[in-house]
Amino acid sequence: MATQEIPHLPVLRFGRAYESLDKTELADHRTGAKMLSISQVNAGIVRKDLGKVASHFEKLQAIPAAKMLEICKKAGELFMTAALPFGTDGGTQTPEQYVENLSKTSGLPHNMCRRNMAKINQVFTGMDTILKGLTRGMDLSVVDEGFGEQAGVPVSYFPSTHALGVVLPSNSPGVNSLWMPAIALKVPVVLKPGREEPWTPWRIIQAFIAAGCPGEAFGFYPTDHEGADTILRTCGKALIFGDEGTTAKYAANPNIQVHGPGRSKLIIGEDEIGDWKRHFDVVVESILANGGRSCVNASAVLVPSHGDEIAEALAQKLGPVNVRPASDEAAALSGFANPKMAEWIDGTIEEGLKTPGAEDVAAKYRGGPRKVVHEAGLYLRPTVVKCASFEHPLANREFLFPYASVVEMPQAQMLEKIGPSLVVTAITKDPAFRRALLASPHIGRLNLGSLPTNHVSWEQPHEGNLFEFLYVRRAIQRAAV
Repeated sequence: MATQEIPHLPVLRFGRAYESLDKTELADHRTGAKMLSISQVNAGIVRKDLGKVASHFEKLQAIPAAKMLEICKKAGELFMTAALPFGTDGGTQTPEQYVENLSKTSGLPHNMCRRNMAKINQVFTGMDTILKGLTRGMDLSVVDEGFGEQAGVPVSYFPSTHALGVVLPSNSPGVNSLWMPAIALKVPVVLKPGREEPWTPWRIIQAFIAAGCPGEAFGFYPTDHEGADTILRTCGKALIFGDEGTTAKYAANPNIQVHGPGRSKLIIGEDEIGDWKRHFDVVVESILANGGRSCVNASAVLVPSHGDEIAEALAQKLGPVNVRPASDEAAALSGFANPKMAEWIDGTIEEGLKTPGAEDVAAKYRGGPRKVVHEAGLYLRPTVVKCASFEHPLANREFLFPYASVVEMPQAQMLEKIGPSLVVTAITKDPAFRRALLASPHIGRLNLGSLPTNHVSWEQPHEGNLFEFLYVRRAIQRAAV
């Protein structure tokens, strides 16, 4: 029997598809079956193409911002419903095929793939609201003209780069929502997709193009570490996603926005801790949503008392959560496309538990090991670790599955100890504690009240302000002619 040929995904060199001699293959994380061939380019090609990006920038800048918002809305509809171009030789991909393929290589069950699709669609269709949040309500004609008024005051902004470079991860499709406003702001993007997740950035690009956005606005460059570094350092502004080992060398570069571990937290104040059961579902969702893969998932729960009770309740709820087939609507756990990552996480937790002062309270409710194989895929089951102090090596850790520490400490110490936290949900009505939370420099996004850490308000930036990153304000005065 002849071997069935797998689809091929080319490089996109600002609107031009390019098939490279150098290719990698993407496989089903469970069966190992080959699914996709992907062209790879080296740093030299990336550098050469970025030398011509100014002309692509001008083409995108020529489109009125109002027209870009129309394109975004149409692209959102196409992203959700259309068979969009995929690969070479006139191939297409339906939404159903996208979900199935994404699940097979990323390990996400189908329901999470669809939820991430819906999140991306919200960004497409709600782009006007997002840009109002990013620009603080400024009329977008200022982006078109370079000057105008905001709240009766003359303002002028100019773009600080001809392209936004983005080095993407493979952990969750929803992370693509962070670069999408750059297109609406008329700045081309240069994307290096995650190794196991080229599907989402490709589909977003194709939806934009099908809706009328110029293909020259998009670079799609599967490449190696040197190529990724070239994207980050050669584009005027760039975003990088990854762990601390990947992002540390870029942390001091003001032109590179680093999106590392979120270490998001849920805090219950002294005034609400006696009523913790009323907020229990919010704590569970903060840990379990999206299979625990997002930087906005809570990885630590800090309480002034009742720590043992809360840890035990979380263990009873999360410990029994087991692997289900990818197509099961109740599936809550994701597989690991990279088995070595699951092995490392499991080993790191087991090593940490050897340090006195920590107990995996979920272990007795799992009825088996944390690391399991299901339909040939590798999974990690939820883990709740009760830590005696926040200094314990497992107290302020983040892993790519439903993991959380529970730490009891005086409320007065919490904000000195939490460290950088992408999201903090603080369940308290105490005015003094709320003021302290609002003043904390460690908190990126603050949810005051019983809101899960993964709750998103689209009119506010998720992490950093992309408009202020891509555009610089200048003083302007205009004399009467």
